[in-house]
Amino acid sequence: MKIGCPTEIKPQEFRVGMTPNAAQEAVSHGHEVIIQAGAGIGAGFDDAAYEATGATIIDTAAEVFATADMIVKVKEPQAAERKMLREGQLLFTYLHLAPDEAQTRDLLASGCTAIAYETVTDRSGGLPLLAPMSEVAGRLAPQVGAWTLQKTNGGRGMLMGGVPGVGPARVIVIGGGVVGTHAARIAAGMGAEVTVLDRSLPRLRYLDDVFGGTFRTGYSSAGLLDELLPQADMVIGAVLIPGAAAPKLVRRDQFGMMKPGAVLVDVAIDQGGCFETSKATTHQDPIYEVDGIMHYCVANMPGAVARTSTLALGNATMPFMLALADKGWKRACAEDRHLLDGLNVHAGQLTYAAVGEALGIETVHPESLL
Repeated sequence: MKIGCPTEIKPQEFRVGMTPNAAQEAVSHGHEVIIQAGAGIGAGFDDAAYEATGATIIDTAAEVFATADMIVKVKEPQAAERKMLREGQLLFTYLHLAPDEAQTRDLLASGCTAIAYETVTDRSGGLPLLAPMSEVAGRLAPQVGAWTLQKTNGGRGMLMGGVPGVGPARVIVIGGGVVGTHAARIAAGMGAEVTVLDRSLPRLRYLDDVFGGTFRTGYSSAGLLDELLPQADMVIGAVLIPGAAAPKLVRRDQFGMMKPGAVLVDVAIDQGGCFETSKATTHQDPIYEVDGIMHYCVANMPGAVARTSTLALGNATMPFMLALADKGWKRACAEDRHLLDGLNVHAGQLTYAAVGEALGIETVHPESLL
């Protein structure tokens, strides 16, 4: 199979879809790897590193899309890239279709087969290709939130850990999954007073058993959130419903009960965001204010630490990428139901129910396509 990896063109996206190690593995399996010139520079991989693995360097994205049987990326294809997709081509990347009708309809019109990293599952019900970036984004969230809290950036002027005689910042983390757990660990490590909210009692028991006094836990409810919001200096939204649009958990009419200059960090922004006033921002212009409340809603947070993120993502995606290349998507998905869960689009048909429900588009069962 000819596997193509174009340069990411989303603003301030420095990750790359294939590491040199992944390229080497694919070449050793007998596949042809095509990398766009400069694709890995932002993550610290120059063209020579790919050429040393046997990969071919091609100048333009148009050539990569025209040549490759499978396109491996990081972020969802942008409008210009979607025009280059063709019938029968395989796309393997993050998609986040539920809040993005334009992308969904373009992928359907292209006739391509699109497998989304974020909906591939594992035996334990986890999301193994989303987890590495969730870990990165979770660990980044308190860091960028602390920066936003600085008065020069519009925040309350709070130091996360306080100082002797002055109390620490109070942080609420909504969601106790991968993002929330990592966010809570880092925020607590910075000295903040942290409360994690979740609706899974087994998850809350796990967090309490493992982390004990590191941070508090609470059963997420509208009443408890109303109680905690007036005390919060920072709220980190870390809620995920796989493949579906994120629920809106903090409303604009609640801002009046919050401290002026408090910060909302929305890690769920890729899925539409979990705050009513969330809108996607970029690393270049990451924050904005609504009714005195600061918002940090960068849609590709892990792109800020591109090398760490690329290596972590590459480790997770490589086995699936090799299975798709070695077997073709149909056989690979037929033999691995967890990879089949990643199938979102095939030949003009939508195959992921949560996306269809969010966008009002009819879906087909992915099994029927095998």
